[in-house]
Amino acid sequence: MSVSKPPRPAARFGLDPAEAARRLAEHGPNLLPSSAPKTLWAIIGGVLLEPMFLMLLVAGGLYLALGDRAEAAFLLSFVFVVIGITLAQERKTQRALESLRELSAPRALVIRGGEEVRIPGREVVVGDLLVLHEGDRIAADALLLDGHLDVDESLLTGEAVPVTKLPGEDAGQLFASTVATKGVGVAEVRAIAGATAVGRIGQALADAVEPVSGLQQASRRLIRNLTVGGLLLATAYALLGWLWDGHGLLESVLAGIALTMAILPEEIPVILTVFLALGAWRISKHKVLTRRVPAVEALGAISVLAVDKTGTLTQNRMQVAELRLVDDSCHDEEAAELPEPFHELVEFAMLATPADPFDPMEKAIQRFGLHWLTDTGHVHAEWSPEFEYALSPEILAMTRVFRGDARDAHLLATKGAPEAVIDLCHLEAADAAAILRQVEAMAERGLRVLGVARGEWQGETWPRSQHDFDFRFLGLVGFVDPPRPEVPAAIAECRGAGVRIVMMTGDHPATARAIARQAGLSERAEVITGAEMALLDDAALRERLRRVDLCARLKPEQKLRLVQLLREDGEVVAMTGDGVNDAPALKAADVGVAMGERGTDVAREAAALVLLDDSFASIVGAIRQGRRIYDNITKATRFVFAVHMPIIALALVPTLLHWPVLLMPVHIVLLELLIDPACSVVFEAEPAGGDIMRRPPRAPSESPFAAANLRHAVAQGLGIAAILLLGYSALLGHGLDAAQSRGAVFIALVLGLFLLTLANRDLSRPALARLPAKNPWLVRMFGGVALMLAAVLGVPFLRGVMGLAMPGATALLVGAGMLVAAIVWLELLRRTARGSPRQTAMP
Repeated sequence: MSVSKPPRPAARFGLDPAEAARRLAEHGPNLLPSSAPKTLWAIIGGVLLEPMFLMLLVAGGLYLALGDRAEAAFLLSFVFVVIGITLAQERKTQRALESLRELSAPRALVIRGGEEVRIPGREVVVGDLLVLHEGDRIAADALLLDGHLDVDESLLTGEAVPVTKLPGEDAGQLFASTVATKGVGVAEVRAIAGATAVGRIGQALADAVEPVSGLQQASRRLIRNLTVGGLLLATAYALLGWLWDGHGLLESVLAGIALTMAILPEEIPVILTVFLALGAWRISKHKVLTRRVPAVEALGAISVLAVDKTGTLTQNRMQVAELRLVDDSCHDEEAAELPEPFHELVEFAMLATPADPFDPMEKAIQRFGLHWLTDTGHVHAEWSPEFEYALSPEILAMTRVFRGDARDAHLLATKGAPEAVIDLCHLEAADAAAILRQVEAMAERGLRVLGVARGEWQGETWPRSQHDFDFRFLGLVGFVDPPRPEVPAAIAECRGAGVRIVMMTGDHPATARAIARQAGLSERAEVITGAEMALLDDAALRERLRRVDLCARLKPEQKLRLVQLLREDGEVVAMTGDGVNDAPALKAADVGVAMGERGTDVAREAAALVLLDDSFASIVGAIRQGRRIYDNITKATRFVFAVHMPIIALALVPTLLHWPVLLMPVHIVLLELLIDPACSVVFEAEPAGGDIMRRPPRAPSESPFAAANLRHAVAQGLGIAAILLLGYSALLGHGLDAAQSRGAVFIALVLGLFLLTLANRDLSRPALARLPAKNPWLVRMFGGVALMLAAVLGVPFLRGVMGLAMPGATALLVGAGMLVAAIVWLELLRRTARGSPRQTAMP
């Protein structure tokens, strides 16, 4: 139980919009100190420390030492190309993250020109009137003018206990970035941005450090191991060439550098950074804001979607649909007038509701009452309650106490869950049972039901509990909130994708069952209530949850328990929430989803995703996008490992077999300039597969770096490497010189790279089966490949630097044979992989 003094609303005009705009232009935005985006020099500094860049510099220096100035100039010129590509990728990622940050900025409800408007927190100016409700993060330092608030100031003071705020200079000081945990109030802004208390102590709250995702951690481990292994192998290779083959030291070091450059899959960090950031940006286009980018990674693995009913499955457009008195007389929404016997029920429902409510049901009560009772003497807008008994987990009802006509006399107005109001009225068992039968009948029609009671009390000292009053039960108010029209199709899509929907609601079990039936949520009619859950231990409840999809009459702490038990049972859980009390469960879920339109700031900040339109269909769209992003990361990873195999083999094997050198650092760098865009652009833009929502969620333990995925990639690459080496051997065996043979193999290798791009887009179809493709970047990539080959072979200077010669007819014929063999190999491998149960599920 909590007793609180409610706000006394007063008509306020607030700032004129034009004056607010002038102040914003004069004083600047309301932004706290935050970390600035990476500067140009910081990005360049990062590039200079990358292993690939350092090897480029060393290789260029060695070419100079060997007297090969053209090769050195060509190689060192790529330094600027690498910096340019890195800058482009960094800027693309930065723009995506900045767009997300702009969307996720705090909002504020202000009064301007006499109207309440919701604006970005950055647009709040000194003199604005903030309208504050439970769960709001306060946008600026302000002074409370009306109302009563409890505020969590732990951010500033470290004290976890909320501080009570009352109007006035001493007790009404509010501080930016603190959270209203209870109450309603109006406050005038006194300071913004760096002039606030939190700004003065230098807190950089607007920009949190992004946590590292699981995929990023796994990739770093893999790259670290490959780097160590590659360096050891390259060192051994260089020493072998120097000591065994009698090559010069500088040539041997150069060969070792070429091998290291071939081994290092430095594209993997680029893939993860770019794909996750751009994926989050793409998801925002579907009305879902990603507050934490690593959450994108978990979307594709979601197996249980725990959703609140109101506003997510339904339209959150509450309206009073039915009134029912104790004698079972009924008034529905189609009636032309409101008979006198119903006036008292509506009057006390209004008295039990704040004049300026936040809750949709309370707004519906006020609208209904003002429509039917204005000018009847039953509307008391001028009355101000003396005290309030707020809704609590122990008593799901609230009571407002008004001063009566006589001395020490008070009038009580109560509304809440019907069973709680019945209990407060101390009814006989038969009368209570009759009312509960009415409640059940209304709930089965999909109505949300509240009970209403009135009471009188005399005395000076307020009782500790509402139970100490005497109430008279007046009747029931039924509200309708129809399901969103897009929900049934979205639920069917989820079920087809193997995602189970669990409804978690505070409503009556029959209401939950009716809405579930209308939305097609579950074929299982069984419902578990919060009261039943309280009687079960974790093991029994976990077992029960395997059979139940509808949870009703839940308290917020019970939602947390359900999320924890589902996760312990091996499920990947996404949960929706909107209130302050939902924040622990949102944090505990694998993917917390807050409501953007009706959710509190606290819920939004606890969640990983925010639904900008509060629609269930948007969550399903985000899951679809999450699966697409994960699939594309898997495809790009497979491509990277596949394409590095022939590069490694072509750099290593010819020297071991005492053939002429096939790949030099200049060739490898040029190939990297093709591989990077293929990863970060072509695969990122790959559209979703047709079966993406017709397959079960991936296991949480699955990874793009799993052995099955990499094994397939290595097999692809080694097969192509063997074909190219056999072709090189055949060309040399036919007496062609090294430059011409190298030219033919290089053409086949570059076109083979494009073939690998096509092959890894979809393992369920042949490499050339999806042409023309829906991905526009493929055509551009092929154009880039053709242009590069034309430049390398057609420009004498470039041809000489790269040690190539224009292939003759024989060489071109062998090159065409290599490509045909590569296509056949990739198709044989694909068919073999499809026969393997483990590989069949790979995108």
